[in-house]
Amino acid sequence: MSMILTLILVVQMLSALAMIGLILIQQGKGADMGAAFGSGGSGSLFGATGGANFLSRTTAVLATVFFVCTLLLAYFSNVRPAASTNSVLEGTTVTAPAAPADTSPAAQIPGNTPSAPAAKPDNSVPPAPAK
Repeated sequence: MSMILTLILVVQMLSALAMIGLILIQQGKGADMGAAFGSGGSGSLFGATGGANFLSRTTAVLATVFFVCTLLLAYFSNVRPAASTNSVLEGTTVTAPAAPADTSPAAQIPGNTPSAPAAKPDNSVPPAPAK
């Protein structure tokens, strides 16, 4: 699995670098007007319009390869084996946090023990006396 991920990552990096290079050597849209009238068109490798088609199609193919590699890397990053044996959290125990200490000023005086709160009075109706 690691070999496949490494291969996909290498293909993705090479396609990204090739795509950057192809985009940088392509001419802008304004350069087509000058090439149509013959200025600079004869000195190009692919002719007046052949280079634009070749470079744009190659860029599209490399972009497709890049996006497919990105999707494959995203898919393989979320695939988990059925029985994970090398988990970092394996064998850890969860314990409840300790109760916070009383930080009231009365609790900070030496010899002063906090008393239990007074019971609330029972406001219910007392039972009727037995006859």
